[in-house]
Amino acid sequence: MTTAFITGVGGQDGGYLAELLLARGVEVHALVLAGEPTPDVPAGVRTHVGDVADVDGTRALLLDLAPDRVFNLAAISSVAQSWAEPDRTALVNGTAAVGLLESAHRVAERTGRDVRFVQASSAEVFGQPPSSPQDESTPVRPINPYGAAKAYAHLMVAVYRGRGLHASSLVLYNHESPRRPTGFVTRKITRAVAAIAAGAPGPLVLGNLDARRDWGWAPDYVAALAAAGDAAHGDDYVVATGVAHSVRDFVAAAFARAGVTDWERLVEVDPALVRPADATELVGDATKARTALGWTPTVDFADLVGRMVDADLGLLG
Repeated sequence: MTTAFITGVGGQDGGYLAELLLARGVEVHALVLAGEPTPDVPAGVRTHVGDVADVDGTRALLLDLAPDRVFNLAAISSVAQSWAEPDRTALVNGTAAVGLLESAHRVAERTGRDVRFVQASSAEVFGQPPSSPQDESTPVRPINPYGAAKAYAHLMVAVYRGRGLHASSLVLYNHESPRRPTGFVTRKITRAVAAIAAGAPGPLVLGNLDARRDWGWAPDYVAALAAAGDAAHGDDYVVATGVAHSVRDFVAAAFARAGVTDWERLVEVDPALVRPADATELVGDATKARTALGWTPTVDFADLVGRMVDADLGLLG
């Protein structure tokens, strides 16, 4: 039986990945953060208390479990938080990821098995890209602490491939679902829109409405992570829909799903919510992932937004 180890299992992607692997008969182990309430993880996942930033402790656990797959999804996932805590972001998103790479390499050396490592990277590693769409050849030039830490981990995946480890880094563009925490702008939008549709007065207060992102459905992107772990060789892959939409488009789609037509008066822009540096447009070319991994997105933008709005309307009863 294949054994997998997941960090970040309490997040949106971690939960979906655990469910996918369990459904395939994989034995799933996961790291849950010490000192915090145990996250809501899928039944069947074997949890281990620890901290990904504790490199030595996590390494001892990996050497004991000797998994076949290591999926690193643990991260400080908010760009805004990375500006507030750049040092911790560097530790969790960068240094800890490299620690996991080295641990996976040592497991492979000790057991002689084909251990596979999959890193959840981010389109933020590209910063303000010189061309669009971006692919695996796009220069890595981050413009915020989150992207810089992710870039370090992303580049080190290639270093460990050079050492013989089956290692892949998936540059994931924005991907959403009803499991996205409310601190993220997409869930903030759908939650507020659902409340307004149910009678709340509003307004919905946002930052830069013109920022453009390539938004996809989180379970689709998790399927790409699993596919990279199963591929014959480790590699880097851009995972994206190839279509960019603005935050304004997201707001309009959410209100449309909720049946609210005169929505502009219900939205306010707060300059304090605009990031110190915000990539104006990120859109990915996932040709390589489609060709090499057989991956393709299954949910379009309008349906993605609609599913999130429907879920938030459901929470309101």
